Amino acid sequence: MRIPKTKRAVRSLLALGGVLTATGAAPAGTVGTVGVVPESRRVPGDQPAYVGALFHKDVHGGHWCTASVVHSPLRNLIVTAAHCLPAGVDGRAVSDTVFVPAYANGQAPHGAWKVDKAYADKRWVTDQTEDADLAFTTVAARDGKRIEDVTGASVPDTSGTTGNKVTVTGYNRAEESALTCTTVTKAFGDSHQFMECPRFDSSTSGSPWITADGRLTGVLGGYHGGGDSPEVSYSIRLDEDAAALYRKATRPASA
Repeated sequence: MRIPKTKRAVRSLLALGGVLTATGAAPAGTVGTVGVVPESRRVPGDQPAYVGALFHKDVHGGHWCTASVVHSPLRNLIVTAAHCLPAGVDGRAVSDTVFVPAYANGQAPHGAWKVDKAYADKRWVTDQTEDADLAFTTVAARDGKRIEDVTGASVPDTSGTTGNKVTVTGYNRAEESALTCTTVTKAFGDSHQFMECPRFDSSTSGSPWITADGRLTGVLGGYHGGGDSPEVSYSIRLDEDAAALYRKATRPASA
């Protein structure tokens, strides 16, 4: 499997508030203070348990994107950028992909979870429209447990707001532990937002943008696959379209 070297190149390869812990409680604490120039730092083993990397088959298969667990009724849902998944996938199984939460330095402290079905906006499936670069996927249970019960989850905020103070956590392909940065998001056109943090380069597509109270307000991707520079990264605004996609991904199988 060819692994791209930039956020934008990933697209050519694979064309509702408060943090929920494993017990459902909201932990105390706040994110760090935003400086004039936000700093990205490595956090081996210290990132939220619900943020991890996507791998081919297992932890030895190489990671190419970031994903994170979001709250859902069946407690089995992760979110990433649509361009991190096979082109055209929607409601179908994804083969040979696993999600490894809190991955660090070859270790999978919470195991590797098989990605099951993926859900993407019709605009992405048919035209790969940048405004729809978002995907939810279910993951299979492991050892009789559902992933949210093990890692906790963020809660999608589909109000479409920008100007949020967020902590962004993602995996750069060149490093074996996550990067994290706290910054403030800004509007970019009518459908996007951006944030400024250094070193968010390849494989950071899909990185969640999380507020201090655990709301997911962005997913790295969208404009130019998430951006052409490791210093400036983009996300679509999570609005009613994202809410509709979430509802589709969490709809009972019989519906």
